[in-house]
Amino acid sequence: MSQHDLELKKLRKVYPGGTVAVEAFDLQVERGEFISFVGPSGCGKTTTLRMIAGLEDISGGSLLIRGKDFTKVPTERRPTSTIFQNYAIFPHMTVRENIEFGLTVRKVAADEKKRRVDAIIEKLQLGDVAGAKEGALSGGQKQRLALARGLITEPDILLLDEPLGALDANLRKSIQEELKLLQRSLNITFIFVTHAQSEALSMGDRVVVMNTGRVEQISAPFELYTRPKSPFVARFIGRNQMIDGTLDEVHDGRASVATRFGVLSGVPSFERTDSASGANAMIVVPSEYVEIFAAGASASDELRDRVSGVATAIDKAGQVVYVTVELDSTLSVRLESHMENIAGRGIEPGSSVDLRWRPERATVVLGGS
Repeated sequence: MSQHDLELKKLRKVYPGGTVAVEAFDLQVERGEFISFVGPSGCGKTTTLRMIAGLEDISGGSLLIRGKDFTKVPTERRPTSTIFQNYAIFPHMTVRENIEFGLTVRKVAADEKKRRVDAIIEKLQLGDVAGAKEGALSGGQKQRLALARGLITEPDILLLDEPLGALDANLRKSIQEELKLLQRSLNITFIFVTHAQSEALSMGDRVVVMNTGRVEQISAPFELYTRPKSPFVARFIGRNQMIDGTLDEVHDGRASVATRFGVLSGVPSFERTDSASGANAMIVVPSEYVEIFAAGASASDELRDRVSGVATAIDKAGQVVYVTVELDSTLSVRLESHMENIAGRGIEPGSSVDLRWRPERATVVLGGS
């Protein structure tokens, strides 16, 4: 048996008329992984989820679940369950009846059905509202009910299509934490679609970034945030500072880029054989790794790379400060820092500043303008 719960091999979706929604999607998911799909609207993430669920026909490639080919298997015969943003709760049924429904359809014996429903109600703390209908439930209770309905059939894979999108910010954060803890305790593979990068990064063991139907990068959250592999990911994820230029050289795990601010270096995101001197490239540095000094001020020897500019705005929000720096007439950057990091450094609107960072914190990405 395959060690993977889910395998997508060159998965493809083309709609009538020739519109390509998903192209050459490859993914291997281990049992018990939490995989987040993220990307802009129309990138293909929900279409991919629907193909896994069997709600969309697959135009090309193959889909395997635990080693078995499910490419052409209808949705009702797949070991998956799907939770949608609107939850699809039956308003005329109680919480218990909603949870029982999937087992009733599958003709599960009454005693087994009661055992499983009682267990999931206790697991998701729905006992106090087991006899209530949808109209009497809070947002969090509706979310837990939707999860109970999805989990009661004991699927191999739970598919979640922006299930937290309708919740307010505080409740959304609370449910995120509950959902991640639940997934770990159940050890069920979750495929989670969201448009919010912070949600994808905080919840996923790995994150799939999609753009115009293609996968841009699949990485663990920290790697994705600190080591983007394409200009799109660098712009879409995090608060990166990006400077365009041309590739100078690649040597001993370090790449240098000739920019209009001088030669800057970083860790290459590509194989040396994929690069060519003079190719378009960019230096990408997470905002958190950039330090701000008054022009000409001394700094640690580790902060070897530097660009200079003029601080044009300083916005404070409690202990957090946002500094806008104009590097030249066409490029301004906005940095987030803490007040204690710039206090006493003589940084004011209109003052000349140096931005410094450690080269090993920077990433060199091929492409860009």
